[in-house]
Amino acid sequence: MTGHADTEELTDEVRETITHHNRSYQRFSIDRKIYFVPVDEDETIRLRIQHDVLTMVFDGRSIFPPMGSLRRVLDCGFGTGLWAFQVAWENPRCEVIGVDVSPHHYNPEESVDNLYLNVDNLNMPLQFHSNHFDLVNSRLVAGGIDRNRWQGYMRDILRCLRGGGWCQMVEIDFSAQSDNGTLTDGHALRQWSDKYRQAMSQFKNPEAPRRLGHWMRHAGFTDVEERMIPLPMCGWSDSQREFDIGAANQENVRLLLGSLALYPFTELLGMTITEFHVLVAQARAEASNPALKPYFRLYVCVGRKPRR
Repeated sequence: MTGHADTEELTDEVRETITHHNRSYQRFSIDRKIYFVPVDEDETIRLRIQHDVLTMVFDGRSIFPPMGSLRRVLDCGFGTGLWAFQVAWENPRCEVIGVDVSPHHYNPEESVDNLYLNVDNLNMPLQFHSNHFDLVNSRLVAGGIDRNRWQGYMRDILRCLRGGGWCQMVEIDFSAQSDNGTLTDGHALRQWSDKYRQAMSQFKNPEAPRRLGHWMRHAGFTDVEERMIPLPMCGWSDSQREFDIGAANQENVRLLLGSLALYPFTELLGMTITEFHVLVAQARAEASNPALKPYFRLYVCVGRKPRR
């Protein structure tokens, strides 16, 4: 399904939602075990906060590798469309194409003529010509990519890139960490992480953020560089920059502890809604406690397609 972002006609199947414990989910994704996160307005708000936090982390940079003039860019998992919109706005002669299984978080008023959004499932082979894109951006798609899809996904991206083109990937490892070691297995935040890993492992790969570089090299990328960035859950750092990032991220974390886990915990693990709310409330209190110095690990990886 291809077309201008603001004129896209979407099928009823893609738009249809179901309600689970007062949150709205895309039926298409739930039925096919693609994506277990709500697609309602509350989640859209969270995703926009998260985008702002990552903008702070990356000092306003949308593109990490050294790029010359851009002609064609692919954004895998466009979400709110903010990253794709920014790149299209800054590069008016570049065609920017976004792909996502859900169109629900995108605001069609935030569009430009060179931005196109496609509704498609990244677990299926990418439907683009070989040697086509200068850059492929893949950000926070681990919650939707099937366990056995990752290596094929990397090969697909490599095929679609032109020789010398770049891929950049960003993922969060939702295993809670503590900068001072005070977070233990007895804490609700650590229990939340363990249950999230247990639930998602049935269909997805929670280890994916830490394996991006390995998979890139195995697919045939060169000049692969990877970096882990601690992403504070609240304002606790002595560094003003890191403190500000944590303070900005606190609301995102508060919201994601609920939205990412509601369906996996209650449907896949069989928790009662009361058990869920108690655990999330405790985890939220710990995530916002500066004394615990809590953080998630953010992984950034870039790789280049060889020139042949």
